[in-house]
Amino acid sequence: MEELAETGRSGPMFNANRLKLGVFGTNVSNGCAVSLAPTSFEPTFEHNLEIAAKAEHYGFEALVPVGRWKGFGGPSDFNGTCMEVYTWAAALAARTSEIAIFATSHVSTIHPIVAAKQAATIDQISGGRFGVNVVCGWFSDEMDMFGGSQMEHDTRYRHADEWVQIARRLWTEQEFDHEGEFFKIKGGYLLPKPVQKSGPVLINAGISPAGRDFAARHMDFSFTLVNTLEGGREVVEDMHQRAAAYGRQIGMIANAVVVCRETEQEARDAYQHIVDNGDWVATENILTTFGVQSQSMDDAAARAMAERFVAGWGGYPLVGTPEQVAEGLAEMSKIGIDLVLLSWLDYNEEISFFGERVMPLLKQAGLRS
Repeated sequence: MEELAETGRSGPMFNANRLKLGVFGTNVSNGCAVSLAPTSFEPTFEHNLEIAAKAEHYGFEALVPVGRWKGFGGPSDFNGTCMEVYTWAAALAARTSEIAIFATSHVSTIHPIVAAKQAATIDQISGGRFGVNVVCGWFSDEMDMFGGSQMEHDTRYRHADEWVQIARRLWTEQEFDHEGEFFKIKGGYLLPKPVQKSGPVLINAGISPAGRDFAARHMDFSFTLVNTLEGGREVVEDMHQRAAAYGRQIGMIANAVVVCRETEQEARDAYQHIVDNGDWVATENILTTFGVQSQSMDDAAARAMAERFVAGWGGYPLVGTPEQVAEGLAEMSKIGIDLVLLSWLDYNEEISFFGERVMPLLKQAGLRS
């Protein structure tokens, strides 16, 4: 992302590659596939370490976990097993040397002083490679576990706004007072400071007007779902305009599911196998949480969206030969996506094929060096 590189930020998220790549969701059971299709993937630290080593070997820029406290039910209890994100990131930071590592942090479940301290520590461990995926808390069952109630939608973003302001002040100031709508702090203090002078990289997946405005004001990157390329382009343009209104620049992130095989038919068959073995109970629970009523699954558009969630958490489908997958990534770059977070049914096995066969094509296309 050349424009953001000019702002003086450094590190993997701000390198010169036009298209950056990350691995998404390896810290949770099933990863991003809401499916019972057989896989060797397991959400253990040893397995995550193998995936991280391969991602770093092939030049990926980021590892982004899913922040989960509770599963979504169904036969798979999708994401029911989940390694806690800050400890996960600290452990991987100590065992890697180049890739950026994130924690997906629910601002409603952790005080900003605690989060800022953990983040600064991990940034020190990693030598300036840490980032926070700021989540406002949308899964009510998880909020209930903490004895609180789900805030009204726009209130969540006011709360997150204040949370981020406090964290940034802790990363860049010393001995300050703060009294706001949600937090009161006397003598705010944090040492050591992060390696990154303005603090760890911040990303957020706000889709609503309030969410987009929050991201435009505070985030380094905005994370969006790309349902169609044209729709994705419109979101990118809107986010750039919103950030510019605050005198800022912002990068764009999207997720994608990869099913890459020697032939297109093999890839399509493998993708269909994931869908055919989908955990539809868990999928309907997820979509109902997002406000999509399960009875609408008879509708073709809703069914297509559900299948995308089954295959890879709603990610843009990159299904086909190495050439077709590279072309799909080039199209995502063309609409303004700076970083694509990838998931596979079997991360540890499939990332090697991607690295050997797709990465060279992306270099040939001028998307990566």
